[in-house]
Amino acid sequence: MRKKFDYNTTREPLKLPEYGRNIQRMVDYMKTIEDREERNLAARTIVAIMANMYPHNKEMEDFEHKLWDHLAIMADFDLDIDAPYDLPTEEKLQEPPRKVSYSTHNIKYKHYGFLIEQLLREVAEMESEEEKNYALEAIANHMKKQYLIWNRPQVNDQVIFKDIEEITNGALKVKEGVVLKDARELVPQTPHPQKNYRKKKNQRKNK
Repeated sequence: MRKKFDYNTTREPLKLPEYGRNIQRMVDYMKTIEDREERNLAARTIVAIMANMYPHNKEMEDFEHKLWDHLAIMADFDLDIDAPYDLPTEEKLQEPPRKVSYSTHNIKYKHYGFLIEQLLREVAEMESEEEKNYALEAIANHMKKQYLIWNRPQVNDQVIFKDIEEITNGALKVKEGVVLKDARELVPQTPHPQKNYRKKKNQRKNK
């Protein structure tokens, strides 16, 4: 008579494979314990073992709570124990996630973002011309950086100045003589690996 092998393909699928079949067997056995105190002790022991399997996660927020939730899942939500947390139900876990409300701000220049438009409006209300000019130059440099990241490798400063006037409906104008930072300073270029290799190779040859 041939020996019947126990393959994973013939076993009951694991509820949470990351804990392995031995933990699942412990959970199944725990459910058969009739004495409530012994069943509670078994549940706490299983959770402790689960925690030791992932010691690097112990500092995570609600780590222990998640372990008890996982215990409930592995028990098919059929647990009659005194858990330290409210255990989830199958219906609760199957609820669709709440829809995320997206911003409805009408942003004219999306590459600058809504916060830049807000900052410019606040700067326009500043009373001190010195503080206004200082803040405006800092924002303009940030806008140039954003423009370079999302649009093209180069941009004329006058484009940024014109956008500032349009965003603020003419309330703000960058004073004459202001020169924004160079594109290479705002967005440092990463050297191409092949060019860098050739440069180092030539340096070794010249030694």
